[in-house]
Amino acid sequence: MAKHLLLALLLSVSAVAQTTPKVPKARTIVTTDGEVDDVDTFVRLLLYSNEFNLVGLVYSSSQWHYKGDGKGTRFTSTMASTAQRYGERTELRWPGTTWMESYIDRYAQVYPTLRKHATGYPTPAYLRSLVRVGNIDFEGEMSKDTDGSNSIKSILLDNDPSPVYLQIWGGTNTVARALKSIEEQYKNTAQWPAIRKKVSDKAIIYAVLDQDATYQQYVAPNWPQIRVLYNSDQFWSFAYLWPRVVPTELQPYLSGPWFDKNSRSHGALLDGYYLWGDGKQLPGDPEHTHGDMAEAKKYDRQRYDFISEGDSPAFFYLIDVGLRSKENIAYGGWGGRMVQSPTNPYRWEDGKTVTDYNPFTKKQDAAYPQTRWIPALQNDFAARADWCVKPYKAANHPPVVTLDQPRDRRARAGQTVALTGSATDPDGNTVRYHWWQYAEAGTYPGAVTLAQPDQARVSFAIPADAKQGQTIHLILDATDTGSPALTRYQRVIVTVE
Repeated sequence: MAKHLLLALLLSVSAVAQTTPKVPKARTIVTTDGEVDDVDTFVRLLLYSNEFNLVGLVYSSSQWHYKGDGKGTRFTSTMASTAQRYGERTELRWPGTTWMESYIDRYAQVYPTLRKHATGYPTPAYLRSLVRVGNIDFEGEMSKDTDGSNSIKSILLDNDPSPVYLQIWGGTNTVARALKSIEEQYKNTAQWPAIRKKVSDKAIIYAVLDQDATYQQYVAPNWPQIRVLYNSDQFWSFAYLWPRVVPTELQPYLSGPWFDKNSRSHGALLDGYYLWGDGKQLPGDPEHTHGDMAEAKKYDRQRYDFISEGDSPAFFYLIDVGLRSKENIAYGGWGGRMVQSPTNPYRWEDGKTVTDYNPFTKKQDAAYPQTRWIPALQNDFAARADWCVKPYKAANHPPVVTLDQPRDRRARAGQTVALTGSATDPDGNTVRYHWWQYAEAGTYPGAVTLAQPDQARVSFAIPADAKQGQTIHLILDATDTGSPALTRYQRVIVTVE
């Protein structure tokens, strides 16, 4: 198989060749309640911290975790399921406000090796400088400014107009407090319309469920033009319920033997990653019993099985692997696929009606827009784990895939489109190619027939029934032959003329 693939799109007029544009690193702030799946998500986040621009790491609360005010004040959740489960409490399963620093210390031990494999890894000192304590006393508490909310506020008000992706791993309350503080400062001033627009244009919330009521009660009614990416279904393929969601054929990637081989004994950072039956106990959370092998057996889990990283899709979305989903999350990518809300143009959602065809069950599946990427995601994770302990030449690195022409094309019904491109591998491995139509991402409702999709060149005819304005999404997978095999992509979007 040739390592270099030329991309050409043969239409009625010739196209001007171009290289694939470089996508700037996204600015992002993490807010977290410190549950075990947040901790494991944080480990993976640190492995990928060279791929985006972290500007804040903030402790927050949620319906599942809060510190209490230290005065014995009793609290009952406003979320019905949590109120029924826990009743009135003075605190709830609080993991403290030092665990992120302890994991940054672990990161510091592998940082010298990581940076030999890729540029852009932030220094441990820089990461420590980002950590703030937000609104943690109770679920949904947003009555007072905190160091965390003030940090978010200052970034939303700074003079950098680039988007700020607000990852909500727990409750939305610390972000809500930052927005409330901005409103209180400017609402009765002549600056308010401009400030409100500035913040609304910058802030993008990626939320995994509503884990308190502050988005619905405050953010949505008071900041209706803040963009929201809301993941309510697809994250389960990467969370606690994965055995019910992930097809049997893909479950080996989340199994104990896989993690035993690919993450354990890979340095200090991965040593802090929690797995079923690992004998570990998360401080402050008596309900983290996953490390107990007897408990694992109750749930039919084997030693070292994956527990959960339910919040990882929030930063998977920011990793530029060539799928272009940050342009529009409706395109689908490592962070899932969402569609614009029919009632709110600033909100994108998944849900039971946002499905991809699952080839294993042969049914449409609400989790499959996330599940479909598990092999690539896990192999990539395994490679990053290797980067913690191996020299450059002993580890694998992803291929680089580029296009020689614009990624957005136009063609008429009946026209033949031919695609070619180029890929190189930094380790000298052979690269294998596979072209496929991401049918659900496009608006043309049918399938196109690809000639020789596993070859360097592929062609297809625009179907005769394709209507003007409809789109067809073609994905090029480029997978190297290293170990673990790593995949990167390019996407060509053809619009029917």
